[in-house]
Amino acid sequence: MAPVASHALARWLPALLQGLLPSACVLCGTHGRDALCPPCRGQFFGVREARCPVCAEPLPAAAQGIACGRCVARRPAFDATIAAAPYTLPLDRLVLELKFAGQLAHARLFADLIADAVRAMPGFTAPAVLCPVPLGDGRLAERGFNQALEIARPLGRLLGIAVVPRLAERVQETSAQSKLHGARRRANVAHAFAVPERALVEGRHIGIVDDVMSSGQTLGALAAVFKRHGAARVTNFVFARTPLRS
Repeated sequence: MAPVASHALARWLPALLQGLLPSACVLCGTHGRDALCPPCRGQFFGVREARCPVCAEPLPAAAQGIACGRCVARRPAFDATIAAAPYTLPLDRLVLELKFAGQLAHARLFADLIADAVRAMPGFTAPAVLCPVPLGDGRLAERGFNQALEIARPLGRLLGIAVVPRLAERVQETSAQSKLHGARRRANVAHAFAVPERALVEGRHIGIVDDVMSSGQTLGALAAVFKRHGAARVTNFVFARTPLRS
């Protein structure tokens, strides 16, 4: 096949297959061309609530652009967080289906929705690279994939940012954060990460990608490691944000 014809086929084949093999909306099951139908996209992602620019904690509308009390009192190691959605029904089901049922197509949808949230941010400054939160070897072998990496790859393509999967490493196996609370969460990830090559981090704006941000301890621990290795700025990119308890 001639190079020009091959390039044209690679360009149009995805759209052709999408037309021939319509999908069903992941939330309501309506058949259509997209993984998320327009009504569901409008209902769950059409209105962006005010959030703390540092940790993405939901805030009253009048507080748009203002850091929350927690971040003012104790500034985390990361500088900003962009979240596409709240971790609530029915969106939490999609996260569980990706992580525990291997629904990898959800990762591409998450990347698309995170990219939409990024484009809606006024004055957004893109990081130099994206780093998915690394899994330990045991968890990776058990699951077979790293959901953060599966989200980071398409997100990098959508935003035009290089993805560096091994920018950081998990050097200590940890318990699932969802099973821990408070100080135990912090202790669980305190020494979990390392940066193999300081030169790839020093002086740069680093983006961290993950599926869900709950307490922020994992993202904070990884951001702290990047900062100790000279990162100039760290921004989190997550699909869902769990509201913190008062």
